Amino acid sequence: MNIQLIKCHGSNNDFILIDEITNFYSFTDLDRENIALALCDRNSSLGADGILFVMKSEVADAKMRIFNADGSEASMCGNGLRCAGRYLCELLQKDELIVETLKVNLHVKKAEPIFQQIPTYQVEISPVLFQLDQLPMNLPRETLFNEKVSELSQDLLFSAVAVPNPHLITYVDAEVIRSNVQKNIAEYVNGPNDLFPDGVNVSFVHFMQKDRIYVRTYERGVGFTNACGTAMSASSLISCLLELNEFEKGIEVFTNGGKVRCVVHKNKEEYKIDLIGNATYLYNAEISIDLKHPENFSVVQKTDTAEQVGYEQLEAHVKEIIDPVIFSS
Repeated sequence: MNIQLIKCHGSNNDFILIDEITNFYSFTDLDRENIALALCDRNSSLGADGILFVMKSEVADAKMRIFNADGSEASMCGNGLRCAGRYLCELLQKDELIVETLKVNLHVKKAEPIFQQIPTYQVEISPVLFQLDQLPMNLPRETLFNEKVSELSQDLLFSAVAVPNPHLITYVDAEVIRSNVQKNIAEYVNGPNDLFPDGVNVSFVHFMQKDRIYVRTYERGVGFTNACGTAMSASSLISCLLELNEFEKGIEVFTNGGKVRCVVHKNKEEYKIDLIGNATYLYNAEISIDLKHPENFSVVQKTDTAEQVGYEQLEAHVKEIIDPVIFSS
């Protein structure tokens, strides 16, 4: 069969988007898993961090499901939701809509450009859950906020939160970012271990100045990525709880993949985050694929867009800001 797709990215967290609404594809979940394994392989002619399947919904304007490069399904992906949100807004000719995800329905809307004329979308990140059994994380306590976890480090202070996918976050100095500490911890908690039976996204965060943070994330099921939308959102939330930043005010979040703006909202003891950033199309393509042997797919045609040129200007702007702070020893 032939499949139409769009290669896109949010903060250089790249995805393959497949439209099941207008193309009437009929995939089983095993098909989706195998398609993700084949198409996301960086040694293939495509390669991506994950696949976004957009489809009809009975409870929202549309539905998004995301499968990681290892074939597992993610409960949510902020960067992916921006890309899917853009596609759906344009498809349905709406400036804002509600998208059904695996665990919750989320608000998406077109936003003012975050940099020059880059296509920019705002997505809702919620619910926010602090109970460790929601990640899950196996510790003899209900929550973890800015505390040591002896199994992981004798020095670092960790916070755990689900938004709704699970995140383990620690604020560190720049020299720790440049070390192998994060790699070692992330690989441990995403392998066989007693703390996180389902694995966890691990973010090391550096507070740059008021309203600015740098985030580096090891994503469960993927590894180190250029950026992770829910990690940037969760890290912004923790910065407000640590009183480094303020609720209801924009926080510039820098990553190796670019930057986004996050706004953390607090209503009594409930929280939600607005994640605002690019949704960039790299190319449109058509592939020929046998669902029984998806690894043997071939690209029939591919048409590049011109959008990446504008994003590269944002990347240069970000590099000027983060290099002296993060990568200069």
